[in-house]
Amino acid sequence: MAKGRKRKAAAGDVATNRQASFRYNLMERYECGIVLQGTEVKALREGKAQLKDSYASVRDGEVWLIGAYIPPYGPAARENHEPERPRKLLMHRAEIDRLTGKTRERGLTLVPTRMYFSEGRAKIEIALARGKDVHDKRDTIRNRDVAREVQRELREARR
Repeated sequence: MAKGRKRKAAAGDVATNRQASFRYNLMERYECGIVLQGTEVKALREGKAQLKDSYASVRDGEVWLIGAYIPPYGPAARENHEPERPRKLLMHRAEIDRLTGKTRERGLTLVPTRMYFSEGRAKIEIALARGKDVHDKRDTIRNRDVAREVQRELREARR
């Protein structure tokens, strides 16, 4: 993906973290599998998951998704899962080692950007990110507003 280009929610997305690109400078993106229980998969297919305040961390050589909300599945009743439990992410060992080094050395963090199904399997995209300062957020808002004005002018000029 080109640098600076916005990513919109794709057709197969279950959940997106739209605040991630506003709060962080996203550097590298990784696709991970996610270990889920049966009721979590069914709840994801209903498409009501939330990634807003979630993050990923590396503990004991494994990557964990923390704070992601997958709502209880209604028909499951008492066999339901806990909505905000930590979930293990599946990555190659070399990728985990690279992420461990980068998050320790440079003060970077892992932020989930979207959750989706690929070939019937639940996947999550995490990004290596650096937090933005307040003035960076203002620049983001200013650039977004300018781009919106330019698009509006172009539309009106075509009429």
